[in-house]
Amino acid sequence: MHFLQVLVVVAAAAKLVSANPLPQSQFSTFTVPNATTTSTQEPATATSTTVPIPDSNNPCAKITKLYLNATEFYPKVPSDLAWQCLNDVPLDAPAATIWLQSLRPYIEWQSTTAYLKDPPQGYLEPAVDVWAEFDNIVSGISAGRYANEYEFEFALYRLFQGTHDGHFRYMPTLANGIFSFGRPVSLISYSADGYEAPKPYVYEDVLSNFVNGTAKPSAVTQIDGKEAIQFLEEWSQYGSLQDPDALYNNLFYGLAQASLGASGSGPGTFAGGGRGAYIYPGPTTSLTFENGSTHTHDNFARVQVPFRYINNGSDLYLNYVNSPLPSSTASNRLADAIQFSAPATATSPTVYPRPGYPPPVVNSKTFNNVAGYYLDEPGYEDVAVLAVASFVGTSDYQNVVYSFLDQAPKAGKTKLVIDTSANGGGTIMQGYNLFLNLFPGIVPYGATRFRSHEAFNLIGETVSERMFYYPFDYHDPPNWVWNDFAGGVPFNYRADVDVNYTNFDSWQDKNPPSTFMGDDFTSVIRWNLSDPLIYPANQVQPNGYGNRTGLPPTRPFEPENIVILYDGYCASTCAIFSELMTQQIGIKTVSIGGRPNGRHMQTVGGVKGTNNYPWYFISQLVTDTYTLAPDQASFFNTTALYDYIDPDTDWIPYHRAVGNSGQVNVRDGLREGDETQTPLQFIYEAADCRLYYTAEMTVDVTAMWEKVVDVTWNGDSCVVGGISGQGHAQSKRFDEDTSDAVKARAQAKAKRRLQKRRRQMTASRIAAIKQSLDIVTDSRNIQPIQGLMLP
Repeated sequence: MHFLQVLVVVAAAAKLVSANPLPQSQFSTFTVPNATTTSTQEPATATSTTVPIPDSNNPCAKITKLYLNATEFYPKVPSDLAWQCLNDVPLDAPAATIWLQSLRPYIEWQSTTAYLKDPPQGYLEPAVDVWAEFDNIVSGISAGRYANEYEFEFALYRLFQGTHDGHFRYMPTLANGIFSFGRPVSLISYSADGYEAPKPYVYEDVLSNFVNGTAKPSAVTQIDGKEAIQFLEEWSQYGSLQDPDALYNNLFYGLAQASLGASGSGPGTFAGGGRGAYIYPGPTTSLTFENGSTHTHDNFARVQVPFRYINNGSDLYLNYVNSPLPSSTASNRLADAIQFSAPATATSPTVYPRPGYPPPVVNSKTFNNVAGYYLDEPGYEDVAVLAVASFVGTSDYQNVVYSFLDQAPKAGKTKLVIDTSANGGGTIMQGYNLFLNLFPGIVPYGATRFRSHEAFNLIGETVSERMFYYPFDYHDPPNWVWNDFAGGVPFNYRADVDVNYTNFDSWQDKNPPSTFMGDDFTSVIRWNLSDPLIYPANQVQPNGYGNRTGLPPTRPFEPENIVILYDGYCASTCAIFSELMTQQIGIKTVSIGGRPNGRHMQTVGGVKGTNNYPWYFISQLVTDTYTLAPDQASFFNTTALYDYIDPDTDWIPYHRAVGNSGQVNVRDGLREGDETQTPLQFIYEAADCRLYYTAEMTVDVTAMWEKVVDVTWNGDSCVVGGISGQGHAQSKRFDEDTSDAVKARAQAKAKRRLQKRRRQMTASRIAAIKQSLDIVTDSRNIQPIQGLMLP
């Protein structure tokens, strides 16, 4: 997930916190009978001795006792105890109903609801009628369908998650912010020789085998008494991706995901990474192996919030679901709610350990978002690898990319592998910029559109009328309202360009609207990369534009010498980049992993929408519209705009959610020449070549990169598909290759690669990987501004 307006979002959040006082709210606060008095102040650390330890058989009280005696920052408790505590929280039906109504205005911005209801052929996930399901939750409250608060909130979470759109997100506090569930065992999936169907294994068994070489891992055949592959495919559906093979890959430990630390899903969703943290796995997990043995593991839940003074579910409700806001009056409820739901402390960006990777030639300073490598094994010395785990970043990111692509050809590298493993998106212009670094002088297509609805149209009409000249100096007038509508938002018709890369004539020209699938949309909109306001609004200047027009116009690599590698997680800005590379240039693609079915696999398995808006940014856009046209306030109060600033309800979506988690996909990506304007989200795109992981690839990424080189340029076979054409050796599906010699050569090479990695796997390297198995994802610290799709 990404959000272009990095600086604008920061400003929007800051302004909302200091907003003008709002009228007194009439929202009634629910009082739970016999609830313990609570405080909104963050409780002391778990080592505090000032808090009396409760003595109660209530599951929440038991967790409080465990928490107060713990030394971990995120203490672990038995998963069933956390489950019982969550289900002890009573449901306040009137408050829940009002809460739901406060969400409706934001869902209107989601661009794909009509297509989710009736997906086109080729889309692989089930249809979801968002509005019907939403109304079903509303009616379920009044009908008494939910036994407690948790059941209701989990149903609400599943509505958003079930769309498999990583940009369409809302995480209720109780369902997503109190505990994170997990299993104490991570799995991986690999093929014995790279061509046989892969099987699931316990990762630590594989690591042990690399150390001693004698304890051969045994594949998992059953999980909790169910056939393992069936269990895993079913569990994978709790993820946010839109492709079943990508969802399957995300079950397992991944080196690229682990390199992103808390922002990734390193241990895999099966073990509680990413979205797996929000699903109760039962009290235990039983694994049965091919060798006939069975092992049972106790599952756990990490306590994600301070757990003091929580003696029962009512206490939990008042502390974290319907807790008092910091201010003593209701006049600043919206600002207080946004501030209250944000993390108490922000984690400083850092570079996490990157187990399984060689030393980089160049690396980004924050996280491990982008890095460049040279392969040095005999036969691969002419290959450079750009590992793009995320597109989040500004000038440092841009400099790393430019530096590496400038240096690599000078170092004798003539071929480039672009590894998009774990890439959930990032800053939109970084995706465009990487494309322009590789192919300067080509105008990216990148067509998009918005869903047209009342609030969207009113904002556009007002902005287009009142902001009567464009572009303007970003700091003159020194008016944050004007700056909010600059360099990336569509509401001034003078910004952006149309399908032919020419200016719009009016707001009506930009938003007629046009009707597809029974819903209304804007005209096709493309980014105007010459817009001087793109850089000040986003801190990224695309190559070849603005102050970067003097860069060398030469291509660092020819198209036939570039291949893109996918693990299916590619999403958002990564999907934009992939579309530009494959559709405009024709770059070849390789996908790896997936279900053990021997079929084609998609490249982009994450959301293909091209822009997400956090809900608080939408609220700010509405506030700015009122500010631009104060003479229209009375009229606006009779329209859909008032729903976003109604002081009775405007604060509720933020106060009851984790970390300002509400966001929507506002832009559809559209393919050039597609007159049906089907969103890319619903278009199936198979890779040219599909591979399976092998054991050595799970401990050393260079083994994977070498295999990609072999199938792209050295004539090795793919599991499915093949790469051929100018500059490419012919490769084809393994089981259709009649040459026994080709088969034997590929299998022998895989065996040598495995033996080499086993010799290289020192105890310290294995220890580094094992340490990464216990990465904790704190959902409260995942902010839309980071541009990362929640796994």
